[in-house]
Amino acid sequence: MPFFVPARPYDFALDPRHIALVVIDMQRDFIEPGGFGAVLGNDVARLTKIVPTVAALISLFRAHGLPVVHTREAHRPDLSDCPPAKRLRGKPGLRIGDLGAMGRILVAGEPGNQILPELAPVDGEIVVDKPGKGMFWATGLHETLSARGITQLVFAGVTTEVCVQTSMREANDRGYECLLIEDATESYFPEFKAAAIEMIVAQGGIVGWAAPLADLEKGFAEAMVHG
Repeated sequence: MPFFVPARPYDFALDPRHIALVVIDMQRDFIEPGGFGAVLGNDVARLTKIVPTVAALISLFRAHGLPVVHTREAHRPDLSDCPPAKRLRGKPGLRIGDLGAMGRILVAGEPGNQILPELAPVDGEIVVDKPGKGMFWATGLHETLSARGITQLVFAGVTTEVCVQTSMREANDRGYECLLIEDATESYFPEFKAAAIEMIVAQGGIVGWAAPLADLEKGFAEAMVHG
Protein backbone atom coordinates (compact mmCIF):
# COMPACT_ATOMS: atom_id res chain seq x y z
CA MET A 1 0.00 0.00 0.00
CA PRO A 2 1.18 3.58 -0.64
CA PHE A 3 2.46 5.64 2.27
CA PHE A 4 3.67 9.19 2.77
CA VAL A 5 7.28 10.29 3.25
CA PRO A 6 7.91 13.74 4.78
CA ALA A 7 9.62 15.69 2.02
CA ARG A 8 10.00 19.05 0.36
CA PRO A 9 8.01 20.76 -1.07
CA TYR A 10 5.32 18.47 0.40
CA ASP A 11 4.93 14.83 1.43
CA PHE A 12 5.85 12.23 -1.19
CA ALA A 13 3.24 9.50 -1.72
CA LEU A 14 5.42 6.40 -2.16
CA ASP A 15 3.95 3.29 -3.75
CA PRO A 16 6.17 0.23 -3.10
CA ARG A 17 4.52 -1.61 -5.99
CA HIS A 18 5.89 0.85 -8.54
CA ILE A 19 9.13 2.27 -7.13
CA ALA A 20 12.82 1.67 -7.74
CA LEU A 21 16.03 3.09 -6.31
CA VAL A 22 18.54 4.65 -8.72
CA VAL A 23 22.15 5.04 -7.54
CA ILE A 24 23.99 7.34 -9.89
CA ASP A 25 27.69 6.89 -10.74
CA MET A 26 29.13 5.80 -7.38
CA GLN A 27 32.25 4.67 -9.21
CA ARG A 28 35.89 4.69 -8.24
CA ASP A 29 37.01 7.27 -10.78
CA PHE A 30 34.75 9.90 -9.24
CA ILE A 31 35.16 9.06 -5.56
CA GLU A 32 38.58 7.56 -4.81
CA PRO A 33 41.85 9.51 -4.58
CA GLY A 34 43.77 9.30 -7.85
CA GLY A 35 40.64 9.01 -9.96
CA PHE A 36 39.26 11.35 -12.60
CA GLY A 37 37.52 13.53 -10.02
CA ALA A 38 40.79 14.15 -8.22
CA VAL A 39 42.65 14.74 -11.49
CA LEU A 40 40.21 17.55 -12.20
CA GLY A 41 41.32 19.18 -8.94
CA ASN A 42 38.34 18.24 -6.80
CA ASP A 43 38.20 17.24 -3.14
CA VAL A 44 36.91 13.68 -3.43
CA ALA A 45 36.60 13.40 0.36
CA ARG A 46 33.27 15.23 0.10
CA LEU A 47 31.87 12.39 -2.01
CA THR A 48 33.43 9.65 0.10
CA LYS A 49 31.46 10.84 3.13
CA ILE A 50 28.10 9.81 1.66
CA VAL A 51 29.09 6.18 1.03
CA PRO A 52 27.67 4.87 4.34
CA THR A 53 24.36 6.67 3.73
CA VAL A 54 24.10 5.34 0.19
CA ALA A 55 24.89 1.84 1.49
CA ALA A 56 22.11 2.16 4.08
CA LEU A 57 19.67 3.32 1.41
CA ILE A 58 20.53 0.36 -0.83
CA SER A 59 20.12 -1.99 2.13
CA LEU A 60 16.68 -0.50 2.86
CA PHE A 61 15.45 -1.25 -0.66
CA ARG A 62 16.97 -4.72 -0.66
CA ALA A 63 15.39 -5.50 2.70
CA HIS A 64 11.96 -4.72 1.24
CA GLY A 65 12.61 -6.62 -1.98
CA LEU A 66 12.46 -3.47 -4.11
CA PRO A 67 14.41 -2.98 -7.34
CA VAL A 68 17.76 -1.18 -7.39
CA VAL A 69 19.36 0.40 -10.45
CA HIS A 70 23.06 1.30 -10.57
CA THR A 71 24.51 3.58 -13.22
CA ARG A 72 28.08 4.16 -14.36
CA GLU A 73 29.30 6.87 -16.68
CA ALA A 74 31.16 4.64 -19.12
CA HIS A 75 32.35 4.77 -22.70
CA ARG A 76 33.32 2.14 -25.25
CA PRO A 77 37.05 1.46 -25.51
CA ASP A 78 37.14 3.07 -28.97
CA LEU A 79 35.38 6.18 -27.57
CA SER A 80 32.91 6.11 -30.45
CA ASP A 81 30.20 7.17 -27.99
CA CYS A 82 32.24 10.05 -26.53
CA PRO A 83 32.01 13.09 -28.82
CA PRO A 84 34.88 15.61 -28.90
CA ALA A 85 32.58 18.20 -27.33
CA LYS A 86 32.68 16.04 -24.19
CA ARG A 87 36.15 14.53 -24.29
CA LEU A 88 38.03 17.75 -25.03
CA ARG A 89 36.23 20.01 -22.56
CA GLY A 90 38.51 22.12 -20.34
CA LYS A 91 42.20 21.54 -19.69
CA PRO A 92 42.52 18.59 -17.31
CA GLY A 93 45.76 16.69 -16.88
CA LEU A 94 44.03 13.59 -18.19
CA ARG A 95 40.97 13.18 -20.38
CA ILE A 96 38.32 10.52 -20.88
CA GLY A 97 39.99 7.47 -22.40
CA ASP A 98 43.48 8.40 -21.21
CA LEU A 99 45.41 6.04 -18.94
CA GLY A 100 45.05 7.08 -15.32
CA ALA A 101 45.91 5.56 -11.95
CA MET A 102 43.01 3.08 -12.23
CA GLY A 103 43.13 2.29 -15.94
CA ARG A 104 41.62 4.22 -18.80
CA ILE A 105 39.37 6.99 -17.50
CA LEU A 106 35.61 6.40 -17.78
CA VAL A 107 36.05 3.43 -20.09
CA ALA A 108 33.81 0.42 -19.54
CA GLY A 109 35.53 -2.52 -17.88
CA GLU A 110 38.44 -0.52 -16.46
CA PRO A 111 39.13 -0.70 -12.68
CA GLY A 112 38.30 2.96 -12.10
CA ASN A 113 34.98 2.59 -13.89
CA GLN A 114 33.73 0.06 -11.36
CA ILE A 115 31.21 0.85 -8.65
CA LEU A 116 32.70 1.08 -5.15
CA PRO A 117 32.91 -2.37 -3.52
CA GLU A 118 30.80 -1.19 -0.57
CA LEU A 119 27.96 -0.38 -2.97
CA ALA A 120 28.46 -3.14 -5.53
CA PRO A 121 25.36 -4.49 -7.32
CA VAL A 122 24.08 -7.93 -6.43
CA ASP A 123 22.59 -10.50 -8.78
CA GLY A 124 19.30 -9.34 -10.25
CA GLU A 125 19.95 -5.61 -9.92
CA ILE A 126 20.04 -3.45 -13.03
CA VAL A 127 23.43 -1.98 -14.03
CA VAL A 128 23.44 0.71 -16.70
CA ASP A 129 26.53 1.98 -18.50
CA LYS A 130 25.57 5.43 -19.73
CA PRO A 131 27.63 7.45 -22.23
CA GLY A 132 25.99 10.71 -21.18
CA LYS A 133 25.26 12.57 -18.00
CA GLY A 134 21.63 11.47 -17.99
CA MET A 135 20.70 7.85 -17.38
CA PHE A 136 18.23 7.50 -20.26
CA TRP A 137 20.34 8.63 -23.21
CA ALA A 138 21.32 5.61 -25.36
CA THR A 139 20.70 3.10 -22.54
CA GLY A 140 17.22 1.60 -23.02
CA LEU A 141 16.57 2.10 -19.30
CA HIS A 142 13.16 3.70 -19.78
CA GLU A 143 11.91 0.62 -21.60
CA THR A 144 13.33 -1.65 -18.88
CA LEU A 145 11.64 0.31 -16.09
CA SER A 146 8.36 0.58 -17.97
CA ALA A 147 8.28 -3.18 -18.50
CA ARG A 148 8.53 -3.61 -14.73
CA GLY A 149 5.73 -1.15 -14.02
CA ILE A 150 8.04 1.40 -12.38
CA THR A 151 6.56 4.90 -12.18
CA GLN A 152 8.45 6.31 -9.17
CA LEU A 153 12.21 6.68 -8.64
CA VAL A 154 14.26 7.39 -5.53
CA PHE A 155 17.62 8.97 -6.39
CA ALA A 156 21.06 8.90 -4.78
CA GLY A 157 24.61 9.34 -6.06
CA VAL A 158 26.95 11.88 -7.61
CA THR A 159 27.23 14.57 -8.53
CA THR A 160 24.04 16.30 -7.44
CA GLU A 161 24.10 19.10 -9.99
CA VAL A 162 25.34 17.10 -12.98
CA CYS A 163 24.46 13.43 -13.48
CA VAL A 164 21.89 13.21 -10.66
CA GLN A 165 19.97 16.33 -11.60
CA THR A 166 20.19 15.55 -15.32
CA SER A 167 18.80 12.06 -14.72
CA MET A 168 16.01 13.41 -12.52
CA ARG A 169 15.01 15.95 -15.16
CA GLU A 170 15.03 13.26 -17.85
CA ALA A 171 12.91 11.05 -15.59
CA ASN A 172 10.45 13.86 -14.91
CA ASP A 173 10.03 14.43 -18.65
CA ARG A 174 9.21 10.73 -19.02
CA GLY A 175 6.51 10.84 -16.37
CA TYR A 176 8.31 9.43 -13.33
CA GLU A 177 7.75 10.85 -9.85
CA CYS A 178 11.21 11.45 -8.38
CA LEU A 179 12.45 11.68 -4.80
CA LEU A 180 16.04 12.73 -4.09
CA ILE A 181 17.62 11.57 -0.82
CA GLU A 182 19.51 14.68 0.24
CA ASP A 183 22.18 13.04 2.41
CA ALA A 184 22.78 10.27 -0.14
CA THR A 185 23.92 12.68 -2.85
CA GLU A 186 26.90 15.02 -3.02
CA SER A 187 28.89 17.44 -5.12
CA TYR A 188 32.51 18.54 -5.16
CA PHE A 189 31.00 22.02 -4.59
CA PRO A 190 28.65 22.39 -1.60
CA GLU A 191 27.00 25.46 -3.08
CA PHE A 192 26.19 23.54 -6.27
CA LYS A 193 24.52 20.74 -4.30
CA ALA A 194 22.41 23.22 -2.34
CA ALA A 195 21.40 25.10 -5.47
CA ALA A 196 20.52 21.91 -7.37
CA ILE A 197 18.25 20.67 -4.60
CA GLU A 198 16.48 24.02 -4.44
CA MET A 199 15.95 23.92 -8.22
CA ILE A 200 14.49 20.43 -7.97
CA VAL A 201 11.91 21.26 -5.29
CA ALA A 202 11.08 24.81 -6.47
CA GLN A 203 7.67 25.79 -7.80
CA GLY A 204 5.84 22.97 -6.09
CA GLY A 205 8.37 20.30 -7.00
CA ILE A 206 8.93 21.21 -10.65
CA VAL A 207 11.45 18.35 -10.99
CA GLY A 208 10.71 16.30 -7.87
CA TRP A 209 10.88 15.96 -4.12
CA ALA A 210 13.75 15.86 -1.61
CA ALA A 211 14.04 14.26 1.82
CA PRO A 212 16.72 12.91 4.17
CA LEU A 213 17.22 9.17 4.48
CA ALA A 214 15.88 9.18 8.05
CA ASP A 215 12.45 10.32 6.87
CA LEU A 216 12.35 7.65 4.16
CA GLU A 217 13.30 5.01 6.72
CA LYS A 218 10.60 6.32 9.06
CA GLY A 219 8.02 6.10 6.30
CA PHE A 220 8.90 2.47 5.59
CA ALA A 221 8.89 1.59 9.28
CA GLU A 222 5.47 3.14 9.87
CA ALA A 223 4.08 1.46 6.77
CA MET A 224 5.26 -1.91 8.08
CA VAL A 225 3.53 -1.29 11.41
CA HIS A 226 0.25 -0.27 9.82
CA GLY A 227 0.47 -2.48 6.76
